[in-house]
Amino acid sequence: MAINRKALSGTALLVLGVLLVAVLLLVNVLFRGARVDLTQNHLYTLSEGTKNILSSIDEPINLYLFYSDKGTKDLPQVRAYATRVREMLQEMSARAGGKIRLEVIDPLPFSEDEDRATSFGLQSVPVSAAGDKIFLGLAGTNSTNGQAAIPFLQPDKEAFLEYDVAKLIHELETPKKPVVGLLSGLPIAAGFDPQTRQMRQPWAVDQQWTQLFEMRPVDAATLKDVDKAISVLVVVHPKQLSDDAQYAIDQFVLRGGHLLVFVDPSAELDDSGADPNNPMAAVMADKSSDLPKLFKAWGIEYDPKKVVIDRARALPISVSETQAPVRHPGILGLTGTDLNRDEVATANLDTINVSSAGYFELAKDAKDVKLIPLIQTTAEATSVPSERLRMLGDPSSLMAGYAPAGSPFVIAARLTGKFRTAFPERSGEGVLKESKDEGQIVLVADTDILSDRLWVRITPFFGQQIMNAFANNGDFAVNALDTLAGSSDLISIRGRATSQRPFTTVESLKRNADERFRAKEQELQRELADTERKLTELQSAKSKDQAQILSPEQKAELDNFLKRKLEIRKELRQVRRQLDAEIESLGTRLKIVNIVLIPLLVTLAALAFAWWRAQRRRQAQGARA
Repeated sequence: MAINRKALSGTALLVLGVLLVAVLLLVNVLFRGARVDLTQNHLYTLSEGTKNILSSIDEPINLYLFYSDKGTKDLPQVRAYATRVREMLQEMSARAGGKIRLEVIDPLPFSEDEDRATSFGLQSVPVSAAGDKIFLGLAGTNSTNGQAAIPFLQPDKEAFLEYDVAKLIHELETPKKPVVGLLSGLPIAAGFDPQTRQMRQPWAVDQQWTQLFEMRPVDAATLKDVDKAISVLVVVHPKQLSDDAQYAIDQFVLRGGHLLVFVDPSAELDDSGADPNNPMAAVMADKSSDLPKLFKAWGIEYDPKKVVIDRARALPISVSETQAPVRHPGILGLTGTDLNRDEVATANLDTINVSSAGYFELAKDAKDVKLIPLIQTTAEATSVPSERLRMLGDPSSLMAGYAPAGSPFVIAARLTGKFRTAFPERSGEGVLKESKDEGQIVLVADTDILSDRLWVRITPFFGQQIMNAFANNGDFAVNALDTLAGSSDLISIRGRATSQRPFTTVESLKRNADERFRAKEQELQRELADTERKLTELQSAKSKDQAQILSPEQKAELDNFLKRKLEIRKELRQVRRQLDAEIESLGTRLKIVNIVLIPLLVTLAALAFAWWRAQRRRQAQGARA
């Protein structure tokens, strides 16, 4: 009988094993290609913008993920992020309908794969004192031999992983440089300077723009229509633009063009009022710029006569050679906490310097638009008339009557929504009254942010110019233009949550235990203080010849304290033991759920689905019979 039971048990285990394999095969067949994103922040669900980019691919695109699998065996954080990257790429490949071919390559040292990764422009990163390096970069090619690459996929930029990959795919899909129009009231681009009678060097930001985009000058005096080939229009310091020029910008935005605007209540490099015979003319000249009709139609409030000052971000400047540097509340060094970490243009920047900047607000009656801050001051800021900065001798005078506003001022922002025309009275063929889709405009209330003096030092070196940036102004200008130069689908892809999930329940348990632990410690300290006070009182009542001898009352008080001290320490240890027990219990419950409950639920769901399909098949066969 014992033999039969053993045989029966062995047979039952064998049957269960065969049944498990059969169920797994059945699930693999029935649910092949099915995806369910159960993560809290939907990490594996692509945004609509990415889906649109993937569905619009015409020619096949090859993606090559160079990942040092063997070289990262002792780097669990990098391996976890590499898995995240690979899964994201696989999801995109599956969504592209065969138009994306993904290849994962492990570039071993001194191999042809390593040479191939280097030829794509990927960067290897040292991970040990011995000089070991790893690759974690993405390269892509299209059918016309176009190439694009992300040199190294940084784990700290995981929030923008989807955007970076979608941008690379978009660049391969449309390999031509975006055409950008530049309408500027300041001498940003290279040209002839009539005052010095010499060629003028371009600003550093213009040199960076020219490397990445096809820049085309736009003449404000003759502007009546923006060229259809221009996808982004950059408007810098628009002083007293004609209605025809503003109307051209208006229609450009309404038909889907993207706009980057730099206005200023006091542009320090505006020399339009300069007069060699009258030095005061340049000081008293109006250096403000505005787009009053357009701003009003877009629901934006901007005062060209107001400047923001912020004592918390004031930068030191030299007033004279004989005086120590003085902090200027009108020249601000904004830090990472003042930048929007959820926007691509400012997510990874650290410092932005601005000077005599204005600010934007959303009008109370604004409809169908949203103003998203990119750069803002601290809550310690306030606003003053721009005239106070013209004749300023001592920057500290700006602190007179200083009253913080209590809320930050928005210096740069992204304006999105459906815009209405600022010229409803105009009519004719092709005239648009409002935009069909959501428009994208980036507004910056400072033109000095582009000037070299606020962010870069340029040093001549054997006929070349070496740029040493000390702030991220140039990066912001490039990022803002680069974001707008992409499609609307690409702009819609925002930063998302990361896959690094904290153990919130465990952290809560630890916080509660720490609070109890501190409460007990504080109780012990209070009792110690009380005991010392009582001992001092008893000691003061004794004579000098008995000062070194403990009285019975003192000895009893000291014994009581030592006893209570041991009890409290025991309670403290109990708090710690209880915390460990709660964490261990939580871990046990999670193991049961992961190892037993989830597989059981999946198996039951597969069996229920198979039974349902069998029932439908029988019903269909019965109906045909």
